[in-house]
Amino acid sequence: MITCFLRYEVDADKLKDFEEYGRMWIRLVNKLGGRHHGYLMPSEGESDIALASFTFPSLAAYEQYRKAAATDPECQAAMAFYERTRCFRRYERSFFRPVFE
Repeated sequence: MITCFLRYEVDADKLKDFEEYGRMWIRLVNKLGGRHHGYLMPSEGESDIALASFTFPSLAAYEQYRKAAATDPECQAAMAFYERTRCFRRYERSFFRPVFE
């Protein structure tokens, strides 16, 4: 199992757009074989950081998702939405493996 953790620097004036963008990707990750764990939006304190995470059974499954997303029309529409809105400035992507009891 592998979990992708995303840290976004969002535009505080475009939080509604970013939330819409996030909802698109929750559905798309799930559609393409992953399990999205949702987005954490800014609330109190810092107002320009948002977080998200999703899991795939393996790194190979994640790589398959990346290939499929590159040609999927809905994924391309989600990226076009970002290009139009510029609802985040940058993001960092990290990968983790879980340790259970």
